[in-house]
Amino acid sequence: MDNGYLGQGETAALTAAALWAIATVLFGRLGKTLSPLVLNLVKGGIAIAFISLTLVLRSGTAPQLPGASVLWLVLSGAIGIGLGDTAYFSAVNHLGPRRALLMECLAPPLSAVLALVFLKETLSAIAWVGIFLTLLGVSWVISEGVPAAGAGVGLSPRRGIVWGALAALGQASGAVMSRAALANTAVDPLWSSLLRLGAGVGVLLFLLLGRGQGRAPFQGLRSPQIWPVLILTAFLGTYLAIWLQQVAFKYASTGIAQSLTATSPLFVLPIAALLGERVTGRAVLGVLVALAGIWLLVSN
Repeated sequence: MDNGYLGQGETAALTAAALWAIATVLFGRLGKTLSPLVLNLVKGGIAIAFISLTLVLRSGTAPQLPGASVLWLVLSGAIGIGLGDTAYFSAVNHLGPRRALLMECLAPPLSAVLALVFLKETLSAIAWVGIFLTLLGVSWVISEGVPAAGAGVGLSPRRGIVWGALAALGQASGAVMSRAALANTAVDPLWSSLLRLGAGVGVLLFLLLGRGQGRAPFQGLRSPQIWPVLILTAFLGTYLAIWLQQVAFKYASTGIAQSLTATSPLFVLPIAALLGERVTGRAVLGVLVALAGIWLLVSN
């Protein structure tokens, strides 16, 4: 990346974060009808269909992908999307959504450390300051109004912290594996998205069927009104966002890409304001701090 230039990877990461913010609002509507596992599974299936159609329209033939890259991408999807997302849903159940999101802020620094150890990726001191400021601003926004630990029905902070840490580790591991498969290779981010999603959906399907509940979890899908919102959510938050995330991992360092994609809570604020919700001065201050961090990351 050139100094003072918003590169392809950084642009893709920020765009993915914005799309995830929109999808999060839609997710809140769908979550009233579908369980998180079913929603994640079906969204993944729809996104796979979109990606497959795009690949057919683009080339029609599958490229010869390096075996090592395929292995890393399958593991990345299984760990990051399948196991990582499942751990995150458990963290939400035990901590509540805002505390779970706060735990997810561990993923970018973990990604940077893992990339340093396994990929020998180094970041400048300014980049580390940028990561810190970005995560500080996001944490400041998310933590506003969070109830005291243990408040609320069914919350279990200790278990939630464990699940949240596992979710962050899953996201970080998946990010590093994606970077290993994409950096300095000819692997197309769209093909990597397909492999990651396929592995993730496979894990989710295994976990869901392993519960032995039969068709009961899928009953909400019978409502025809849910499908337009479900398809839109899958298109924006899974198909486009994961494609852009893979572009970010290909063209930007792991820690920087993961930090920028973690800014989606900041994009939720203007959406909330448009929907009539009150945005506090504290939230605006958090956004400004995060923007300062983002500026350091993209101008480093």
